[in-house]
Amino acid sequence: MAHAKKKLQVAVVGLGQLGTACARALLQEEELALAGIVRRPESPSVVPASLQRHPVVAHVRDLPLVEAALICVPAQQVAGVARELLQARIPVVECAALEGQELERHYLEFDEMCRRYRASAIVGAGWNPGVVTLFQGAFETLIPRGQNLLHRHPGVALHHSAAVERLPGVADALEGEVHGPDGVPQRYVYLQLERGADFGQVRDAILADPVYAAEATQVFELDSLADLEAEDGQGLVLERCATAASGSHASLVLEARFDAIDFASRIMLDAARRLTGLAHGAHRYALS
Repeated sequence: MAHAKKKLQVAVVGLGQLGTACARALLQEEELALAGIVRRPESPSVVPASLQRHPVVAHVRDLPLVEAALICVPAQQVAGVARELLQARIPVVECAALEGQELERHYLEFDEMCRRYRASAIVGAGWNPGVVTLFQGAFETLIPRGQNLLHRHPGVALHHSAAVERLPGVADALEGEVHGPDGVPQRYVYLQLERGADFGQVRDAILADPVYAAEATQVFELDSLADLEAEDGQGLVLERCATAASGSHASLVLEARFDAIDFASRIMLDAARRLTGLAHGAHRYALS
């Protein structure tokens, strides 16, 4: 008779929004199990009902078995929490939201700790840093001589566009506008097309309209706008355009609307699945 595969016992350290999302996601995992939750005794947050049958402790040593840990605390606390876990030879996953030189120093500090305590870690396993960085790298590989434009914004307030909905082939349309870091407005138009309609023709008609030609406009096709209309998460547009000197007119655009906490929790669990067998040291997250 075949034996069920043993699940990796994973502790969640911190029970804010990210920790709660990670703990709930672990309950649905086939390869990972929630070993317990570690949080400050004075924490005011209430443990959700779905997690109350699992141990909730003040220190990881109070859990019976921990084979890995997800660090879900504020960025300024991550290094201290990681040090305790790595000293106990517990592999960790973290996703501190840092940028630039501060992020590089953070990675070097993690690698030094991991090698000192002969343990392993996956760092930058979140939405950003993490997956956004990987998308940027892929875009730069495909268009080596170019420039990146990255716009982050909270969920764009969308409204129906009567002007676009009147166009042949358009079943429904939503649009919104945000201002980038330089203050330049950027308009987003989301289309649900009628069966058989040509997206390219509809997009060209929109971009030729003086109303839209006056601003930088991105047009996207979706199967249904119902879910998009109800969203209130975050948004991101990553563009990579070839420079004139490259002799190419290539461009790439990634447009995303999402719940950053939900995405980060999924990425942290993906990283946790890869911890087993890693060499000692800090390993930057990468998609398989």
